[in-house]
Amino acid sequence: MEGTPEAEPTRVPARGKQVGEVQARWAWAEPAVWTERMLTALETGVKGGVWFSLIDKVYAMRNLEAAFAEVKANRGAAGVDHQTIEMFEATLGRNLERASSQLADESYLPQAIRRVWIPKAGKRGEKRPLGIPTVRDRVVQAALRHVIEPIFERDFADGSYGFRPGRGAKDALRRVDGLLKSGRTWVVDADIRSYFDTIPHGPLLGLVRSKVADGRVVSLIELFLKQQVMETAASWTPDSGSPQGAVLSPLLSNIYLDPLDHHMGGAGYEMVRYADDFVVLCGSRSEAERALASIRQWMTAAGLALHPDKTRIVDATERGGFDFLGYHFERGKRWPCRKSMGKLQAVLRAKTRRTNGESLDAIIHNVNLTLRGWFAYFKHSGPSTFRTVDGWVRMRLRSILRKRRGGRGCGRGSDHQRWPNAHFAAHGLHSLAAAYATACQSSRR
Repeated sequence: MEGTPEAEPTRVPARGKQVGEVQARWAWAEPAVWTERMLTALETGVKGGVWFSLIDKVYAMRNLEAAFAEVKANRGAAGVDHQTIEMFEATLGRNLERASSQLADESYLPQAIRRVWIPKAGKRGEKRPLGIPTVRDRVVQAALRHVIEPIFERDFADGSYGFRPGRGAKDALRRVDGLLKSGRTWVVDADIRSYFDTIPHGPLLGLVRSKVADGRVVSLIELFLKQQVMETAASWTPDSGSPQGAVLSPLLSNIYLDPLDHHMGGAGYEMVRYADDFVVLCGSRSEAERALASIRQWMTAAGLALHPDKTRIVDATERGGFDFLGYHFERGKRWPCRKSMGKLQAVLRAKTRRTNGESLDAIIHNVNLTLRGWFAYFKHSGPSTFRTVDGWVRMRLRSILRKRRGGRGCGRGSDHQRWPNAHFAAHGLHSLAAAYATACQSSRR
């Protein structure tokens, strides 16, 4: 078996209690796979740090059933076979048994990925590629991730926050905010050029083999990396990259950048990474320059490249600042970056077209769903941000009412007296400024 040493392997325990008294750190691990005995082995470490005999955990029916439940919850479109989640579920038992059997006898072959182009958030006219695997392949990838994710999660660096259990963008933002307040205001604002499309398969699989010695599992991952991609009438087989949209891609992207996390941390740099988006916060310009040089050297060795126009060193105490995870940081403050504002306005424009025939109450209800979710993420911005958005939303609503009275153009002039702010409040419009004031009062208690 590929990657297996000649010595007798330390095998994964086949039985054991389900996760119960196990540490809270592993409460997220899939119980259909990770028993208490396995988690204990994960915590204490297996012989040589390498795991064997994992494929049977991948094709176990309980794991495949849990994987399908996850895929169903995430919804998603059909792949190249045009089979929807509902169609797959109609004969679920038969579909899962077939997948399990094919994985067991090594006859499983992934189908092609359907490639579509979706608009880039906040960038009018620009699009990015998205790969849509079939439902069957998404289920198998989810089952595979259930098995291998804890193995790699155990040793992932603390500075990594993207697509990790119990971590998220807000945690990364809090870390950045804390480092800025501590005086690390010289920032390496880095951007990896086409990261998901350029991850070298060979080195990536080498990192997988460093912890997973079951050659059948490694071969299955390689099959998914080399899935044919179909776009309209054209098709090709990629020799690098992990398609965005595939269930395994976030984990594989973290596996490949984890050595960079440890490299930078070991050198004493404070790097905060969310998937392929990262910043390094330094105490001086010279430190930032050394950090950037170290990153460039690592990227070259790893077969990656920084974007020359989007990678820079910034003094966050000066005008200009930097963007990270939707926020703009500048001179001790933060607010939604231009892209985030553009995305919000695009969503709200679609909900507040002047030709919208719904009642005002129905329109406001739909708008409120967006405003509440947006505020939950951007509530750490300054009050002027929320007053600006509130005013813009009311202008859009006045434009709808103006048109219904036979007027043209956006709400203006006497429209403010005809439909004052209180009019929209009476109809239940969510005020971001009021929500901010309430949040501030609660934080002072």
